[in-house]
Amino acid sequence: MDTITMLDELQTKAKQNPEIRRVLLETRSEKNPVTAFCRKCQELGYPLYEMDLINAGEEFYATMRRSTNGGGENSPLLEGEDDFYELFFAALEG
Repeated sequence: MDTITMLDELQTKAKQNPEIRRVLLETRSEKNPVTAFCRKCQELGYPLYEMDLINAGEEFYATMRRSTNGGGENSPLLEGEDDFYELFFAALEG
């Protein structure tokens, strides 16, 4: 299962289960929130690691970049990588 699929499943579970939602949201107040979040994901059975989150955003950005005009030097500038960690919490809090 890829990172985006795991995050989607976790988000669905968190929206349906207030306890999971609370536990995941509490990771945001930790000293190392991304590490705490990944640890909770692992406890919930999702093998997510910090580099998985970083890679997912970079891979998505690279795919978008390649899909515009062949991804060469003339490709339009995009607004940066998607931060799937932040997007996860934005959807959970919204």
